[in-house]
Amino acid sequence: MDSELAAEASVRNELGGTVYGHSVQAQHIGSVSFHEAPAPVRIPGWPVPRELPAPTRYFTNRRRELARLAALLEERADVPDLVVLSGPGGIGKSATALHWAASLSGRYEGPRLHIDLRGDNTATALAPSAVLNRFLRRLGIDGRWIPADEEDRADLFRSLTAGQRILTILDNAHSVAQVLPLLTTAPGSLTVVTSRHRLSRLIRERGAHHIELGPFTADDAEQLLARVVPGRDMTGADSVARHCGGLPLALCVAAERMAVRTHLTWEKQRQDMEGDMGQDMERGMADHAGRDTDDQEPLTGIADASYADLSPDAARLYRLAGLRPWSTLTAQAAAALVGVSQQKAALLLEELAEIHLIGETASGRYRFHDLIRSHAEQRALREEGPARSAAAVRRLLLHYVDAGAAADACVIPGRWHLGPAYARLAPSPAFPSPAQALTWLAAERENLEEAVRTAAEYGHDELTWQLCETLWSLYLKQGFHQEWIATHRLGVEAASRCPDMPEAEGRMHTQLGFAYLGIGQFADAEREFTAAAEADGRAGHARGEATAVESLGLLRLKQQRYEEAADCFRRAKSLSTDPRALALLEHHLGRALTGQGRHAEATAQLTQAQGLMRALPDPYNEARVLTSLGETALAAGRPEQAEEWLALAAAQMAAEEAVVQQADIAELRARAAADPADVRRFLREALAFHERTGAPGAAEVRARLEALDADG
Repeated sequence: MDSELAAEASVRNELGGTVYGHSVQAQHIGSVSFHEAPAPVRIPGWPVPRELPAPTRYFTNRRRELARLAALLEERADVPDLVVLSGPGGIGKSATALHWAASLSGRYEGPRLHIDLRGDNTATALAPSAVLNRFLRRLGIDGRWIPADEEDRADLFRSLTAGQRILTILDNAHSVAQVLPLLTTAPGSLTVVTSRHRLSRLIRERGAHHIELGPFTADDAEQLLARVVPGRDMTGADSVARHCGGLPLALCVAAERMAVRTHLTWEKQRQDMEGDMGQDMERGMADHAGRDTDDQEPLTGIADASYADLSPDAARLYRLAGLRPWSTLTAQAAAALVGVSQQKAALLLEELAEIHLIGETASGRYRFHDLIRSHAEQRALREEGPARSAAAVRRLLLHYVDAGAAADACVIPGRWHLGPAYARLAPSPAFPSPAQALTWLAAERENLEEAVRTAAEYGHDELTWQLCETLWSLYLKQGFHQEWIATHRLGVEAASRCPDMPEAEGRMHTQLGFAYLGIGQFADAEREFTAAAEADGRAGHARGEATAVESLGLLRLKQQRYEEAADCFRRAKSLSTDPRALALLEHHLGRALTGQGRHAEATAQLTQAQGLMRALPDPYNEARVLTSLGETALAAGRPEQAEEWLALAAAQMAAEEAVVQQADIAELRARAAADPADVRRFLREALAFHERTGAPGAAEVRARLEALDADG
């Protein structure tokens, strides 16, 4: 059933390790309260991250600012330095930060991290928890050991970077609250924040150095133009520079246009920049973007001129792609948006990139600067009109629903799915392996989340909840809990308005409940699981109701309310007909009986579950049942019987290459062993497994081995 898969996908079951994203010490479920374990360690051999993008080769001037930055580093070598580069959009903050960072590569031997915080506005700004998830993975922490709670992630990030000279660039920050959890405390480290806002609180409370970037002088503007188009006659370039208002982004777009159109003169460029849209367009763009008109005007003219150079198909893609703040755009998505082949879409994206209207952030992925996206959006509203614009957005939403469903179905093949998108899937898997499907979902996560917001905003309720469904396996595996909660709240609301698919509401409540469970908000999780059971009951959806009740039972297990957990599992059994679901519920019920200390009944229950798993067959879950049998025998004071079951479990988990579970079983076998030599052998096995994934349990096992050696 889905909730059992959720328990597994959130990394570890209750026998130890990580339960729904929270690290806990491995102990018998019925005899000890869960508590925090030591922090995880890096995966052995993991490379030190070097993430800083290459600086632009056209970087110009900023001599005064660079001199100030260089002087700052000489002031305080024993504390972490924090620098804020602020200024309006397109002023060159990112380029300045990357240029300076490139000159410091020999100074920072530790990790060098970079992230675009997408702080153009509140809707697109990345949550600190998502950024910390990425940073921790880059630092070599296995995703299974990343805490669910944002504060815990921030603590772990600071612990991992302590004692290292780390260089971090937090690009395009929206607010101080977005930045604070991402700051290292390591002396001698440097964090550079770029933002359109001054972030005065960082200056006031954290002693950040602040440098504000202004427009280029006329000489510097002409120098930049000459660097992009070397060897060209610069007569008249000064007038183009004036029209760009000293804004580096506008200057680069103008120069790229000159580079592509080799016969274009600077005078003709100036004339084209004056354009035909006039002040109404400029003011409309500024009003829509929430910016002063003066900030937008320098870019409008050159954007209009470059837009006029586009082929009709590229111009249409430019317009329609600007309708929403997508994280990135791929050829697949572009093809769906404008209704052309993927090959044609790739050529259109290259055409846009060639004249700097869109930038390639990674191979095959493109992103607008938000000022240019605002221009594209206004063009769409003017030339496409509301109806055609809305139709294009819906086409792209359908692409993300179908592509997301295809990937999700591959990640956890055994789970049941809900919605028309899954019914449309081809019989053969869309991806060669679950890992590759998960990689695709992770790469498209921000776009899928934007698709949820867009579908909700456009009133496409049936697409809103289906998009949430496609994110289920990704969230289970990688634990973006804050994003999970935000999307699935929209999913719950949308599903409640879909009378043609009444079972969708319960589905969304259950999935939202697991998001709350992952961050330890038990009351919220209970509310959602209860609402799910009620909604599925009203809809007559027995399978969904069984899953919701089972989920509530797993919550009760986590709370050590074992009798209530057993009641939930019995009720779920009465609603279930699927053989695999029934086998899993038998296992759950056995665990609940173990928790109550009813060891003989638990053993009988678990033995029955083992037989059902073997008949399916499901060797992995059979090994989990054998592990539970071993735990029960240990709790009942029968270590020899425990070893028999645990040895069988270890063999099957080895065949399944389940490293995490092998580590847990080895620790349990050490508890069951009477001979000190066997205890040491199993602990060494457990340590080796833990170290392969950087598990937090490694520290405790190592300490136990050292204590045994000290005792002789």
